[in-house]
Amino acid sequence: MGDLKTDPEDVAVTAAPAEPEPPYSIFTTWQKVLIVTIVSLAATFSSFSGNIYYPALPAIALDLKVSAELVNLTVTSYMIFQGLAPTLWGAIADVHGRRLTYIITMVIFFAACVGLAETRSFAQLLVLRCLQSTGSASTIAIGAGVIGDITRREERGGYMGIFLACLLIPNAAGPILGGVFAATLGWRAIFWFLAIYSGAFLVGLVLLLPETLRSLVGNGSIAPKGAAKSLLSYINQRRLDRLSRQTDEDGLARARSNTASLAEKKKSMDFLGPLRLIFGVEVSCAIMYLAIYYTGWQMTISSMSTLFSRAYGISDLDNGLTFVGNGVGCIFGTLTTGRLLDFQYRRLKKNYTGDPLDFPLEKARFQTLWIWNGLECASVIGFGWAVDQKVHISVPIICSFVLGWSTTSLQSIVTTFMVDVFPDRSASAVAALNLARCLMCAGGISGILPLVNAIGVGWAYTLITAVLVLATGLMVIQTRFGARWRRRREEGKIEAAT
Repeated sequence: MGDLKTDPEDVAVTAAPAEPEPPYSIFTTWQKVLIVTIVSLAATFSSFSGNIYYPALPAIALDLKVSAELVNLTVTSYMIFQGLAPTLWGAIADVHGRRLTYIITMVIFFAACVGLAETRSFAQLLVLRCLQSTGSASTIAIGAGVIGDITRREERGGYMGIFLACLLIPNAAGPILGGVFAATLGWRAIFWFLAIYSGAFLVGLVLLLPETLRSLVGNGSIAPKGAAKSLLSYINQRRLDRLSRQTDEDGLARARSNTASLAEKKKSMDFLGPLRLIFGVEVSCAIMYLAIYYTGWQMTISSMSTLFSRAYGISDLDNGLTFVGNGVGCIFGTLTTGRLLDFQYRRLKKNYTGDPLDFPLEKARFQTLWIWNGLECASVIGFGWAVDQKVHISVPIICSFVLGWSTTSLQSIVTTFMVDVFPDRSASAVAALNLARCLMCAGGISGILPLVNAIGVGWAYTLITAVLVLATGLMVIQTRFGARWRRRREEGKIEAAT
């Protein structure tokens, strides 16, 4: 199980150690930036392959001679597999390594894109979209795991902000590119673009991305084996060899002993781990809270083009451009919130002198959550009534900008919190978040237009806002009882060990 003690910088030291503690990670700052850049680019495939697809739906239905409702099934199935796949790959990545899992999933994604570009029937389209989702969805969970491997808590928020910002860039660029491809080269060009993009990225990943799983390579100084080797690993091993030649034999033996102690005991794969996290009391409130707020965001964004066409009669190209505001808001949210998370954590930790097990992690991470919570509620209801009353289109676009900013800020906060609580199972922890939000989102997206048709745009979004307000109570519970639940788990583990 993940626990707070796996972050050594948070454990109080009562006596001076005989030997200096090895660093949490041997990767230099520029190497960390390179690693985070690689995993951030990998994360774009999940949202790119979803958002770039939306503008092509009418063209696909016409070309394959099926109804729009049938083509929409490929969106729902994609979302379902996007939720389920990380439970498999996250468990594998937490045991057999991040690098190997990345390579396998990217090969699957590349093959699915080539198949989709050559698809000739609806059945092929449906199956290959599920396969494409299986390959791309895990990149988010694995990327969060990599960041958890190489960063301490006080720097993790900033890196996680960069990661989530890159993840959300396709929210703005995807619909525009999809519309351009569908209108000029045809919808199959979308999948050729994704195939070329993923193929080029796969080459870079194989060459550069090192293995970071601490049960395999410790802090990065344990030499990886087989497929876990990379150019960056080779560079670091050469650097360590040079340093070792400058030490005496006794010093080298002590250094190797300290380094080996950083490697955690290898775990068995736990495919049901994400489900246990969702239904376990310790973080279930935070998971369900984010799932509800993410669903409210996606219900708004997924219906934007239809609602704008009805209310303002704009063209398909103009519809694609209306998504830019939301995408820019997403990028602002992740970048600014990450820096705030780091600042708040460092400030609270500096003044904390109590038992590390009682450190107020929720207070450190959730200080600004209530601001973004209120902004999301205000932007959702504002969007609904602006469209309902057909006020100038700039108003709902501004609302979508605020909605993107606030929702991704909430996502940054909760995702960073999950990695903090479960640093040795961070991929599975983020997979639990992904599973809950994607499955809930699949239901919400399928229900938003029937709800709008039944009670009107304004009242539909008023109802969604009411659900969001009620869901705020989940974070009140998490903030009040979370530390107590974690303390109980730690005490149970200590008793079991003795």
